[in-house]
Amino acid sequence: MKMDSEIVSAVKRGDTVYLEKHLNSENVNEVNEKSENLLMIATYQNDYTMASFLVKNGADPNQQDEIFNSPFLYAGASGYLDLVKLYLAYGARFDVYNQYGGTALIPAAEKGFVDVVRLLAHTKNFPINHVNNFGQTALMKAISMGDGSKNHVEIVNILIKAGADKNIPDKEGVIAIDHAKNKGFSDIVDLLY
Repeated sequence: MKMDSEIVSAVKRGDTVYLEKHLNSENVNEVNEKSENLLMIATYQNDYTMASFLVKNGADPNQQDEIFNSPFLYAGASGYLDLVKLYLAYGARFDVYNQYGGTALIPAAEKGFVDVVRLLAHTKNFPINHVNNFGQTALMKAISMGDGSKNHVEIVNILIKAGADKNIPDKEGVIAIDHAKNKGFSDIVDLLY
């Protein structure tokens, strides 16, 4: 079902008063031409107030758009900690994957979002060792695509302490410590021993 443009405008401007009159269980998860629901639009804007209003009214944090983003996945990948917490509270699923076959944790680890990584790594039943389409886990991604900065060192430490498997190889058969050595990340190498 096609989105009502007035409802979309209300979401974009944060107008919950308008939405209280016009939003209902039939239209809260309608999508636009990109298959984005209203919650996805609020998530792109990092609008916690609107996102909270929408999930309380039945918006689905797992509903994916045409490029396999969902509000939960996008919030994690963007470092939007408050939205990640909100979506976890409203049924975020761990078996819905992005276009690369990854969880919300993998891009958060890659991009250095320490707080999001800490939250997800310590969320009960979160698949910390999930392997994406490239054969990489969050730990591997933090090293192979990270910059060795303080944030990435902290992320590697968080993941290891939370039970990340250091010995899962990528598609080339390379494990985390080898990536860290190849990139000269001595602080990370020390953590992986």
